[in-house]
Amino acid sequence: MASERKQKTTSPPASRRWLSIVFKGVLGGVAALGVSATCLGLLAWHDYTRLGPLPQDTDIVVPHGGYTSTLASLQSAKALPDDWWTEYLFQVAVTLTRKDGQLHAAELRFPAQASMQQILWVLRHGKPVMHKLTIPEGLSAHQIQALVDHAPFLTGPTPLPTEGQVLPQTYSYQRNTQRAALLDRMQADMASTLDTIWKNRDSTEGLTDPQSLLVLASLIEKETANPAERPLVARVFLNRLNKGMKLQTDPTVIYALTHGENTLDRPLSHADLQTPSAYNTYFTQGLPPGPICAPGVSSLTAAAHPATSDALFFVADGMGGHHFSATLAEHNHNVTLLRKKQQQPQ
Repeated sequence: MASERKQKTTSPPASRRWLSIVFKGVLGGVAALGVSATCLGLLAWHDYTRLGPLPQDTDIVVPHGGYTSTLASLQSAKALPDDWWTEYLFQVAVTLTRKDGQLHAAELRFPAQASMQQILWVLRHGKPVMHKLTIPEGLSAHQIQALVDHAPFLTGPTPLPTEGQVLPQTYSYQRNTQRAALLDRMQADMASTLDTIWKNRDSTEGLTDPQSLLVLASLIEKETANPAERPLVARVFLNRLNKGMKLQTDPTVIYALTHGENTLDRPLSHADLQTPSAYNTYFTQGLPPGPICAPGVSSLTAAAHPATSDALFFVADGMGGHHFSATLAEHNHNVTLLRKKQQQPQ
């Protein structure tokens, strides 16, 4: 049953109209040669339905234009033989099956050994080939711009997106899509997602509008890659905001130094923590004026639904996670444990 269903979706049913080829098309061109109409009709049907030369599934760009340019693209890709009989048969087949629909110009995938009958079905009913581009969580606007700029089969210039306004996920697009249009879609997806998450948030002090949630989520994204920890990180930041404490998160210092244009290939220094910048949360109080990266849905959700905790501090545990604490004494103890672990021979 499965093989039968697959056959039905990849090739059209045989058309009885093909029996009229002899009278409506081919015979008109070659009857003068005295060729038997029956033999000629059988030959045409055989060549229309027989397996084609494509060795494997192949994506072929079918250009805009008439039947001639369509056929030329198929012959150039070796989907159809390049000879006068194929050209004539193709023209007749298109004419006799025109009620089945128009031929489309697009990048289409043709199955291995596709017959002319199957090729015409793909030209009329096949879906355009979709290419994919993944935007990982936590990238800056400059990093996203570089990804889109180097993505294959896109056209046009790549504008710099607004920081934090692109939703990280995998995007599908057709060949020759404008880069600016793809970025517009990415930013529209973030706007829609942020709006939904904001409307369904917990009642949280410290967040006054969707933008503040986006900024908080960007800090969470940079602080931990562990989804289970993100609600706790959100709670720590919110607790500090509500107590009037500086957030003191290192990723904001890095952003203040690089503006997201490159990575910092060295550890932060004490002097770095004193860098005058509205983004440096060691230097200024409250949230930064804007996001420092593009946060994913997990971080956005964590900002909207923080954990219940009185924690005010967290520090890496040396095993990919963090220790959370409510007092400075406990935090200092956890820092000491981390330093001892870092000094141990690997």
